[in-house]
Amino acid sequence: MPKQKKKSAVELKRQPSPLSPINFVLMAVCGVLIIVGFLLMTGAPSTTEFNPDIFSTRRIIVGPGIALLGFVAMAYAIMYRPKSRKQGDEVKPKEEA
Repeated sequence: MPKQKKKSAVELKRQPSPLSPINFVLMAVCGVLIIVGFLLMTGAPSTTEFNPDIFSTRRIIVGPGIALLGFVAMAYAIMYRPKSRKQGDEVKPKEEA
């Protein structure tokens, strides 16, 4: 079995990241959207007496809808690949001097 060469730290450093900075910005926006959806679902509990607010439109339709939209958008943000300026233009790793 042939021995595999270990890659040095410099060789590992040169590999481009699979995600671009725009992916991270989109994921942060989607994370905020998910949090807003969950916050819209919160409210006063109905522990001692019945509270009809637990069936409000905000808590059972708007909040889960925004959270679901955030999760779907998060999947898109992870898979999003920015378009190159020129055809066949690839992201090149930065060269060290």
